[in-house]
Amino acid sequence: MKIAICDDSIGDLMKMEEMVRAYASSNSDGCFEVEKFSDASALLDQVQKEEMADIYILDIVMSRITGIDLGSQIRKVSNRSVIIYVTASDDFALDAYDVHAIRYLLKPVDEGKFFEAMDYAMAQINVEEGPLFLVKTKGGMVSVPHYKIEYIENSSRRLEIHLTNGEVITSIFIRKSFDDEIKDFEQNKGFMRVHKSYLVNMKHVKGMNKADFVMDGGACIPISRKSIMEARKAFCSFVTEHYK
Repeated sequence: MKIAICDDSIGDLMKMEEMVRAYASSNSDGCFEVEKFSDASALLDQVQKEEMADIYILDIVMSRITGIDLGSQIRKVSNRSVIIYVTASDDFALDAYDVHAIRYLLKPVDEGKFFEAMDYAMAQINVEEGPLFLVKTKGGMVSVPHYKIEYIENSSRRLEIHLTNGEVITSIFIRKSFDDEIKDFEQNKGFMRVHKSYLVNMKHVKGMNKADFVMDGGACIPISRKSIMEARKAFCSFVTEHYK
């Protein structure tokens, strides 16, 4: 397990390393490799070379490159790396949400909250491919892991599965209803049917306007009038769960 810590305050950087070492000592199941960065540009260089860590622990307010900018670059390369933010200010919580950081911890960091964040990070990383969505295409059956799906659209009786990497998989003409086609997602609480023609992955919702979700890839997904209250509640619950 590779963990990268970045903070331009040497004192805070050392304290965070001590906390990671303490967590590692209490976790007999993991083998941890820790790398520290006091210069955000050095970590950015690694990310751009796609030399990725499993977990990133980032300060937000740094002199040259902000932790939010780093997080955005990380997300351009990997949706699987976990990001934890530590900061002296609570002004950047929504920005942290935009890059899907799992936790937003205020300095001085409480050890109990940090250990809980690490437990959650480890659980996220240890999740395997998870459930698969089987799609009938002209080229044959395609298996798509749920976590790779940003949203699904029912377009002219064909399913368009929009993936997190920008790829779109199109099914053959469907004879069943859209409800029947997406029933595999009934047990996956991370997904929500927001419109007669759309199913969205809440993990990839970047924001919410009056009547649509804005996805990571930039798409605006309409929310039906009857779903608007439930969608708003689901969005708020998701944000609260990850940034409490």
